[in-house]
Amino acid sequence: MISRKERSKLLVSRYAYWVFAIGVGMMLLLLEEADIEPFFSITSFFYWSLLAYWAARWTFRQIRSTLRQKREKTNVELLHLQSQVNPHFFFNTLNNLYGLIEKDSKKAKDMVLKLSDMMRYSIYEGQKDWVILEDELEYIRNYIELHKVRYHKETDIKLNLHIQQEGIRVMPLLFIILLENAFKHGVENLRKEAYVHINLIASETEINFAIENNFDINEQSEEPGIGLQNLERRLELVYPKRHTFSHAATNNIYKAQLTLKSK
Repeated sequence: MISRKERSKLLVSRYAYWVFAIGVGMMLLLLEEADIEPFFSITSFFYWSLLAYWAARWTFRQIRSTLRQKREKTNVELLHLQSQVNPHFFFNTLNNLYGLIEKDSKKAKDMVLKLSDMMRYSIYEGQKDWVILEDELEYIRNYIELHKVRYHKETDIKLNLHIQQEGIRVMPLLFIILLENAFKHGVENLRKEAYVHINLIASETEINFAIENNFDINEQSEEPGIGLQNLERRLELVYPKRHTFSHAATNNIYKAQLTLKSK
């Protein structure tokens, strides 16, 4: 925050420019009437050059200030959207752990480790601008494994990965939103024959992520969830004109396709 003393200095400096500009301008008018050459021409040249410099400097500062405010607003909005990644999964898993501790302590320990890794990734890595794709996929694997433990029914879950190059950077916690939707609106509402199929192909130039799941058509919601709205907004902020995203439900099959292009 700017102190009162610093604010006063800024005001004095700003007014000094105007006083100088107006004073010199009035002096030039007097010199013009007196017809003093070549002093008038030289002074006029420096005056208008200096005035143009001040105008350009002021314009540059205004543009820079506007861009900074826009960038800060975007960063705040982006962090807000990231913080809204659905946390219900963590609470549900903790509830399952409570009941599993006495029944199967070994499985409970494995779940605790996976959940711990996921929470660490979500809190620390999830706040970064970019992460390595392999780390993001490990987060997805843990998510799937914990879901398998939660459900007491057969679920066909397939994760097909084709990574053509290692070390590709991606914005964190993008794919998990689509995976959450597949489980929340698909697997959780189906008593049998539920499936989730995930395909990811990553190359140096782009990443293609596709997910398909079935669902109970009687449980289908007409309104888009906040997760998809956040995903679309985050894509606009971080991958402007460098992404395509589509999703649609046909009968009882839901498909989503996301493509991210490198810079």
